Amino acid sequence: MVSTTIFLSIVSGLGDMGMSMSIASIGSAIGTGMAGMAAIGAWKKMILSGQKAATALLIFVGAPLSQVIYGMILKNAISDANLDPDSYFWQMMIGLAAGAAMGGSAIFQGKAGARACDAIAAGANDTAKYIMIIGIVETVALFVMIFTMTGLPQGT
Repeated sequence: MVSTTIFLSIVSGLGDMGMSMSIASIGSAIGTGMAGMAAIGAWKKMILSGQKAATALLIFVGAPLSQVIYGMILKNAISDANLDPDSYFWQMMIGLAAGAAMGGSAIFQGKAGARACDAIAAGANDTAKYIMIIGIVETVALFVMIFTMTGLPQGT
């Protein structure tokens, strides 16, 4: 039988078990999918009306991808905190909640990006303002990552 000391040293540093990155990634996939479908529809509308298809729409499609990186950074920070294995359930709950917030940010970035694509296809080409809206929604994910990281206790 494996002693408790050996078992605890084997599982030390598991952190949130990838919850923050996984859930944030799901949100990113949904957000990029929504914005991507809208960009395709916008390009179709633009081409059929004789306009040039605006490549700037790719900005809105790619914007939700950053939450994958934020989720990975947070996952690593939780793991690097090297908290006691008895707290793994709570580490996973922290990762789950933070990942859900970051994923939600990515989904709504995709929705905002989809609206921006539609607006540009309709002739309301104010790309800079649309990018600012995307940036504001992005800020939610950044705040979640930073505030969660700064609130982590440090283990041994």
